[in-house]
Amino acid sequence: MAAAPTSLGTHFKEELSCSICLELFIRPKMLPCQHTFCQDCLQDHAGRGGTFQCPICRRQVRLPPQGVAGLPDNYLVTSLCERLQNQATLSEETREQPQSANRCSSHPSEVLKQFCKQCQIPICEQCFEETHDDHLTTTIKKAAQERSSTVQALINEGRNIVESYLSFLRSLREEERTLNEKKQQRDKSIIQAYNQMVQKLTQRKDHLLSESEENHTNNLDRMQTERDSMLADVNELSAACDRAEQELQQGWVEFLSQQTALTEVVGKYRRKTAPTPVQTQPAVFQPTDTPVPVLGHVTVQSLPSAPIPAAPSARGTGHHHGNQRQGERQPQKVTFGGERSGTGKFIEQCGVTVSNEGEIFVADKNQRIQVFTLQGRFVRLFPTVVSGEQEMQPTDMALDGEGNLWVVGWIQSAEFAVQYNKQGRVLRKIGLQDTGWARGVAEDTRRNHILITQITGDRDNPHGAVLVFRPDGTLVETVGGKRKSLLASLVSRQQGMKFPRYITVDGEGNILVSDWDNACVYVYNEDGQFLFQFGGWGIGEGQLNRPRGICTDRAGNIIVVDGGNRRVEMFDKTGKFLKHITTDMMGPRAVAMATQGQLVITDDRDNTVSIFQNF
Repeated sequence: MAAAPTSLGTHFKEELSCSICLELFIRPKMLPCQHTFCQDCLQDHAGRGGTFQCPICRRQVRLPPQGVAGLPDNYLVTSLCERLQNQATLSEETREQPQSANRCSSHPSEVLKQFCKQCQIPICEQCFEETHDDHLTTTIKKAAQERSSTVQALINEGRNIVESYLSFLRSLREEERTLNEKKQQRDKSIIQAYNQMVQKLTQRKDHLLSESEENHTNNLDRMQTERDSMLADVNELSAACDRAEQELQQGWVEFLSQQTALTEVVGKYRRKTAPTPVQTQPAVFQPTDTPVPVLGHVTVQSLPSAPIPAAPSARGTGHHHGNQRQGERQPQKVTFGGERSGTGKFIEQCGVTVSNEGEIFVADKNQRIQVFTLQGRFVRLFPTVVSGEQEMQPTDMALDGEGNLWVVGWIQSAEFAVQYNKQGRVLRKIGLQDTGWARGVAEDTRRNHILITQITGDRDNPHGAVLVFRPDGTLVETVGGKRKSLLASLVSRQQGMKFPRYITVDGEGNILVSDWDNACVYVYNEDGQFLFQFGGWGIGEGQLNRPRGICTDRAGNIIVVDGGNRRVEMFDKTGKFLKHITTDMMGPRAVAMATQGQLVITDDRDNTVSIFQNF
């Protein structure tokens, strides 16, 4: 037990030591973050600047006009330091006191040898004879032994309490260190996310400026070409007029013999149509209507050691089957379009996709791509040309990792996959086998592969597959082709695709294909190996009838257009039915998910496009 005071004193000294000089606080000053340091240590640390960082938590501190001296004193720490110093001094003096201190205060020449039980005080022989001779007494040693057990128990209890407090203080210090580390990591993550977003915005700005410069250069080139043509005509006509004027001045004979040249030149330009204005196509910058990107959230996590019981809710939680339950929030929907060939109108939309910037691209039988905002406002359009003036009938489209558009379709007896930039300029094309069936297309942005569905054979014996290309047109592999044997089919429990129509690639690289004839969705891994299929003919939950468009959300849930049942379904990544997204469309066909969370669905019966939010 003798070592306890020294141990406790050491712990006290650790808690009352400055983190800078590692000594007991001298004139302790407290910062706004509640950390305390010696005044002189802070003076050296802060220097002459108006602000500095706390040495522990790194929080910025602004000095008052008086400097470090103007910071508030920590009187509690000052008091504890004084008591610790006094206790150390007292302990030192106690050790140095001679044994002669055990003398009677009333009779200094006498030593205290007895203890009066009645008066509860030590006495000497002379005290006993004078005033305590009729009292019960005992020796000093016995009295000390009798009381020591009680005092020692109190000492032990007090030491234990002090130790528990010191343990708590140590845990606070450790927790403080942990909090500081987490804050530094959290701040680093915030700055990293901000820098990444700034980098993306900078890249997007440079891309937009490049497109603007390209458009401007093209317009200037058109004007310069027209200017050069006009100047050549002006030179020719002016030269003819000048020669005629000179001939008039030379005499009638020369004039009569030379007038034929002027007649021919003027006649040439008389028959020529008048110059028409140069048809420039100045681009227009259309800012997206999407809100400013959210950098992230700093959330306080609930402590698992203190759970709070959830109150009963009037609304169910989690996924449910069937249509939306009573009281649940219905999806918000914006619908635009209509059947015509004018701007903003459609005829049987066959494909839809949404860019990272929030632009909706819609392809229809008008042989064009129209672009809209996520609020349904028309932005621009361009024809789906293959080369020259040949226009392709599109059947589906997808955006690649660079923001360019891949469109599949046919022209007369040929089929193509054509890559356009967002303004409609042809970048490259891939020739495809003429099968006579509509194709779907998707982009594997992780591998930079273009995936295109293909149907071969006749109507009674069709065979479906997915062709995987590189952007240069090189065929990488064929996924989901006809099974070589019945045994292989039975082992995999896969029928084999018949009429694959639409296709998508999820965040893990898995390939998902909707089969219109088999009424199911086939799922393959990124290497083209069959994983599973789901769906099947029917009208019940999880069943499909002529499935069409397909896409996935950020959570990996699969969204399928159930065209025959006139509804759009959501399944989880394993193919388990979750819910109906909508059941009130006439002919839902293509579907796409925006990075901002909206779901875009085309309806080729009433030729509209609907944007769903909060679905």
